[in-house]
Amino acid sequence: MIAIVDGGSTKCDWVILEADGTEVMQTETVGFNPNIIEPGLISVEIHNNKALELIKSAITHIYFYGSGCGTKENCETVERELRIVFPSAKILVKEDLTAAAYSAYRGTPAIVCILGTGSNSCYFDGENLRRELPSLGFLIGDEGSGSAIGKQLIRRYFMEKLPFDLHEQFTELYRLEIDELLQNMFHNPRVNAYFAEFTRFVVDRKTHPYFQQMLIEEFQNFFEYQVLPYRENRSAEINFIGSIAYFFEDSLRAAAAAFHLNVGMVVQRPIENLVNYHREYILPSVV
Repeated sequence: MIAIVDGGSTKCDWVILEADGTEVMQTETVGFNPNIIEPGLISVEIHNNKALELIKSAITHIYFYGSGCGTKENCETVERELRIVFPSAKILVKEDLTAAAYSAYRGTPAIVCILGTGSNSCYFDGENLRRELPSLGFLIGDEGSGSAIGKQLIRRYFMEKLPFDLHEQFTELYRLEIDELLQNMFHNPRVNAYFAEFTRFVVDRKTHPYFQQMLIEEFQNFFEYQVLPYRENRSAEINFIGSIAYFFEDSLRAAAAAFHLNVGMVVQRPIENLVNYHREYILPSVV
């Protein structure tokens, strides 16, 4: 059996296939970003998934595409942990941008962007993936992401920049104190996911004029840093993967229009498209 894994910072989507491409099962684990999670916890979390534990000896190939796997060292870390659970499997670990590129490929070259807990971008022509700039991660990068939007919301709440109605609603819903915030900022190993969780507050109020403006500004920031550097930015379609792009699609398109950019498709969960790409382009050479 073959495992295809879309690994985000918050969660991993697993799809198990027979060699002929027939789906056996789908399941989830927590995210395995090696920049955030303690590496030793990766194998522990997989063992804790009863469905994977039952079929682990039958897995012959694993295609893992993960957030934080943009360096050789991190790819080797994830592969090492996967091999603890699946010692006989052939394991390929690549960064999540590769999965996004495969998932958004529609037969023509495109700029492919991730907007989830974090953010990233690349240019994919069907065979080669090109990245113009590095991903700077949660602390000084990830423009337009869930963690960035969450940080904007929290900053504006504590600095009393939110309109009165939004400030009161946030207070009532979260009862968040500064001590709790600082504890999570400096001691929570998944602090990027912690901030991203607050985007639910914005999702539920995304038609509020204040949030509409905040979102457009944040997405314009994303386009400026992660899309405009590509020379194909106005000639190529720009496709998006991730829940932030999906839930805030209207604001995303409005921000793109300010730069005269062409946003193509927006996919919330790439795993289905990713599996189909493997069925068409990769599995025929495996079986």
